Amino acid sequence: MSSRIIRQGSALRHSALAIALAMGLGSTGVVFAQATSGNIFGTAQPGDTVQISGNTGFNREIPVDASGRFQISNVPVGTYNVDLKRNGAVVDSRKNVSLTVGKGSDVSFAAAATAASAQSLDSVTVTANSLPPVDVSTVDSRTVITSEQLAKLPLARTAEAIALLAPGAVGGSGYFKGPTGNSLVSIAGGSVTENAYYINGFNTTDPLSGFGGITLPYGAIDQQEILAGGYGAAYGRSAGGVISQVGKRGTNEWHFGAQVLWEPNGAASAPGNDHYVISGPNTSAGEIYKYNERDKQTRTVESAYVGGPLIKDKLYIFLAAEQERTEATNVENQDTPTYQSQSYRNPKYYAKLDWNINDSNILEVTGASNKQSYNASQYVFDYDSLQRGAYIGKDTSGNPTLNKTGADVYSAKFTSYITDDLTLTALYGKMKGTYSTDVSSSTNPHISGPNSQDPTLNGGNGGISNDNPASLTFAPNHKSTNTNLRIDLSYHIGDHTITGGIDNQNIRDKDDGQYTTGPGYAWVYAQGTEGKPIVGAPGDSDFVGNPGPGGYYVDKYKYNTTASVRTTQRAQYIEDSWQVNDRWLVKIGLRNDQFTNYDTNGSAYLRLRSPQWAPRLGATWDVNGDSSLKIYANAGRYYLAMPASVALRSAGQSLYTREYFTYTGIDSLGQPTGLTPIQSATGGPISANGEYGVQRDPNTAASRNLKSEYQDEFILGFDKTLGDKWVYGAKATLRKLRNAIDDVGDSNIIRQTLINQGVDPTTIGTIQGSYLFNPGRASQFLVPNTQGGYYQANVSNGDFGFPKLQRNYYGLEMYLEHPFDGKWYGKLDYVYSKSYGNSEGQVRSDINQKDVSATVDWDFPQLMEYSGGELSNSRRHVVKAYGSYQLTEEFLLSGNLSISSGAPKSCLGQYGADESDPVGYGDFYHYCYGQPSSPGSMGHTPWLYLFDLSAEYRPVWADKKLAFNITVFNVFNSRETMQIYPQAGITGAPESNYKATVFSSTPRYARFGITYDF
Repeated sequence: MSSRIIRQGSALRHSALAIALAMGLGSTGVVFAQATSGNIFGTAQPGDTVQISGNTGFNREIPVDASGRFQISNVPVGTYNVDLKRNGAVVDSRKNVSLTVGKGSDVSFAAAATAASAQSLDSVTVTANSLPPVDVSTVDSRTVITSEQLAKLPLARTAEAIALLAPGAVGGSGYFKGPTGNSLVSIAGGSVTENAYYINGFNTTDPLSGFGGITLPYGAIDQQEILAGGYGAAYGRSAGGVISQVGKRGTNEWHFGAQVLWEPNGAASAPGNDHYVISGPNTSAGEIYKYNERDKQTRTVESAYVGGPLIKDKLYIFLAAEQERTEATNVENQDTPTYQSQSYRNPKYYAKLDWNINDSNILEVTGASNKQSYNASQYVFDYDSLQRGAYIGKDTSGNPTLNKTGADVYSAKFTSYITDDLTLTALYGKMKGTYSTDVSSSTNPHISGPNSQDPTLNGGNGGISNDNPASLTFAPNHKSTNTNLRIDLSYHIGDHTITGGIDNQNIRDKDDGQYTTGPGYAWVYAQGTEGKPIVGAPGDSDFVGNPGPGGYYVDKYKYNTTASVRTTQRAQYIEDSWQVNDRWLVKIGLRNDQFTNYDTNGSAYLRLRSPQWAPRLGATWDVNGDSSLKIYANAGRYYLAMPASVALRSAGQSLYTREYFTYTGIDSLGQPTGLTPIQSATGGPISANGEYGVQRDPNTAASRNLKSEYQDEFILGFDKTLGDKWVYGAKATLRKLRNAIDDVGDSNIIRQTLINQGVDPTTIGTIQGSYLFNPGRASQFLVPNTQGGYYQANVSNGDFGFPKLQRNYYGLEMYLEHPFDGKWYGKLDYVYSKSYGNSEGQVRSDINQKDVSATVDWDFPQLMEYSGGELSNSRRHVVKAYGSYQLTEEFLLSGNLSISSGAPKSCLGQYGADESDPVGYGDFYHYCYGQPSSPGSMGHTPWLYLFDLSAEYRPVWADKKLAFNITVFNVFNSRETMQIYPQAGITGAPESNYKATVFSSTPRYARFGITYDF
């Protein structure tokens, strides 16, 4: 390959930042947030040359400029040799320089070497990285975990488990799962739907609801970076964090390997049972709520890889495959008393082609697949005898996961070094998703709330049910496609590198949604207050009259949201990386996003196309000029797009009704008999949100002045060396959610506003019960009139009676790190943080609400009284420590410690001191037995202490190609409650599940492994 001359600006002092700036802002491009490359820079004697060569065919020779600097950017992640040449002879060398994605590696040479020393090169060759502990070239907040660390640390084999190593990342609610059943994470106070996922630069985030994303086989991960904020204008659509994976690639040497991992049930501790905490109508405190002693699981993982040159120095391939198989048994709680025999299959595949077309053009092609299949046979479970009963059928509920789900990803990235100062990158890819559930064979209606049946009619045995275990099922032929086009152009001029580009996504969601099982409806039993209306008051649009004797009633529940929809997301950006002087770097960027969401008829119901300017500003100061102390700061605005699934209820033809009855009997299938309709505003079914199965007019789906959700972020931090073996630092983060999108259901207020505006009430048409709007802001709603047109209702936040929107996150991180020195590595991290407000974000963890931007919050003002408090993802104190120690040449020990304070607990009940239900939501108000009860006011779950330990034996007699490993998770078998059931019922008729444990820490278990690498 020919040498490429890199022109420099005016001479600067040889500070590390100056080199970093030359590297990161130089002629061949900048480093992006989800980059797949790194940079090499350094100092040497002017007039010398530096040759950079790797085993992936990357080979360049560059001059050292007059100020003693050299740099090369956009170097593919890998391991390189860097040789210093003088008069054509190698006089110094740095071997095995490993690049970290998105960062710079400082490879500086002393000026004392001479050409004569080339005869005794061994005396000056350094084998190891010359990377300084403090990277002064970055302004963002990122954690990078390499494949070498992944091979050592005791981690579950998911992207989210890796992400939990990053400061500010905590586990999300157990209710929420990713596309293939993975647990999710909250990063720096964001909800679990606000993270972005990438594979080799392609956005693999779940396009439907934002729950997680597609990830690589564990053994194919070269590096994973977790960004907790501060990234530049090139990337957006995330208000939480970014999980970006870079896959491995082939080299000039063929390598292959295989691994088998086994987690036997016999090596796991028995889980304890969960119990009722309070006594309910049909339960007693201390009684078993969920029988866990029959919960067992065995998991096996088999994986293999191969990589090498198809044409040496030119064309490379890397292939990896992984199959995870899990066999488990599980007993559900007394609400749905079933025994399940479960089987999971999770195959993952990865392929990468790298073609060095010539010394100026590179093409990378990636293919990845991540899918899961789930099958479970269900049986009746008798909580009196604690025995399995008759066979019911297959689990088709979609909970805990769909029967088949996942996606295939294909992408191509082209990089062209057009000139020394102009670089073009273009990426195009497609992700095809599959989400399907087997259709239930039961024709019986599901019975919900059997514990709330009138005990005088069911024999007092805790409830009568039938063979239909789920009220809802997902559409069986659901598919999606997500295409992503990125074009980035970078130009270097003087002390500036100006980068601009586009970032476009098109998403199609086909046959998405849920519907009620059985005959198309379910029976929901409940108990209200005798003599008081079930919902509202006479005259209200959602009024439902008094229940029967004892407050008992039942409703016929119908639900259907199936639809095909699409979204388009466009963005343009420009950013200037400015080398102010030899110690200061400033990055100034501006991004503009446009989002459009279409309903099932192809009509746009959200047109967020006006400029949505997202400024980004970052700076870093190399205080001493030698990479020993870095102070950095950044501020930015981040917009979040609305995913495709929002249309299913807000702009589709959704059906969501309840028809209320009293009853005088219950048959053997749990169905009510002797039905008498309860008076209602419609004389029949009631839909609190106006969802009666009629196609929504796109003009009435959202407020006319709706704005996108966005968040502002501010970060200030420092990193400092401590001697020559340690690094420490601190970082403060402030995040404020400035705007959100949710739905509002108070049609009575909208109607009254029109009347106050002088509109004749007899000319007002049907008002939808669910408009998308910006909580806490004034809204403009179009309402049909009887003349075929629309009225515009200008409703202020005061008209609704809502509080102002609030979600604030404060975090202070302090860390101490010992970089790997050939013997050991370790990092200790402590974060104090608080996340509080009245909106968690797009979902609600405490009540398992997955409907994105259609939560219970903001539906009615009564639901938002006393709603401000500590949010579900808040953890005041988190300590993390992880590392590895090479005990001997053959034995390696590693550990991972996590200590965190508990999650906030809440109590939800009926409204006000008289425990009424003015809007028909039951016990979802922030009142507890008549007293105000804000989130977190009931204290916190216990502190959680988790320690994982791993030991590896890699014998010399097998040339260290063979390894035996054992990992013990949760060594001390800490089993603590992580989330409780928050709904309390009413005084005199408490909800039996209140305070019961719904999720707890996994008991101790062990994993055994055998690995062979050649």
